[in-house]
Amino acid sequence: MSKKLIVGNWKMNGSLAANAALVGDLLGGIGQPECDVAVCPPAIYLAQLRGLLDGSPIELGVQNVSMHDHGAYTGDVSAEMLKDYGVRYAIVGHSERRQHQAESDVHVALKAKRALAAGITPIVCVGETLREHEAGMTEFIVKRQLSAVIHLNGHCVSEIVVAYEPVWAIGTGQTATPEQAQSVHAVLRAQIRAATEHAERVRILYGGSMNASNAAELLSQPDIDGGLIGGASLKAADFLKIIMAAKA
Repeated sequence: MSKKLIVGNWKMNGSLAANAALVGDLLGGIGQPECDVAVCPPAIYLAQLRGLLDGSPIELGVQNVSMHDHGAYTGDVSAEMLKDYGVRYAIVGHSERRQHQAESDVHVALKAKRALAAGITPIVCVGETLREHEAGMTEFIVKRQLSAVIHLNGHCVSEIVVAYEPVWAIGTGQTATPEQAQSVHAVLRAQIRAATEHAERVRILYGGSMNASNAAELLSQPDIDGGLIGGASLKAADFLKIIMAAKA
């Protein structure tokens, strides 16, 4: 397995001044990390972040990508456009977009395909709601969501990153226990192994309220290869602690 991967999802937060201060604090404390690191700002700040991160160990990511390559799709940003800005990762299928923008499994699979075609690594989010969790549907839901991506992308699935984000643990202060998270990650690992002989290339991140206090225990699980970090990625000290916990 390659290095662990820690990705900060800034969601709809930031400003020119706040971004510069946060990145300055991160670069001042990150040194030479033992894991791969990326941040995903709002798309409007890509030009700024590209400049701030140039030559640093922090890669640039985005929170979304269009499922179309070009055309009359007002408000969309294509993978090829993102490639112009040196984007390395693109989050696709985050639960907030599935909920608020009605993105389906097929939409997510198409977005992953567009990213891969442009040389951008999609971070494919899967996860169950509280109702689904309480109904014992976790395995069914995450396998269905990932299956759509595998079906459309075939052998290229070995080039994706997967993020398990139990929806009931995002921004709620709740988090899956390390054992619960590991159990779902193991299911996803088995599904990927059945789809490609290069399954060990695929990193599976945990994205359910990982923070500075629980990161080390979560990251010690055998099938948790990193974290997709929300609120804690906006606090340099917390994000740096998570990075420090992500040793190979």
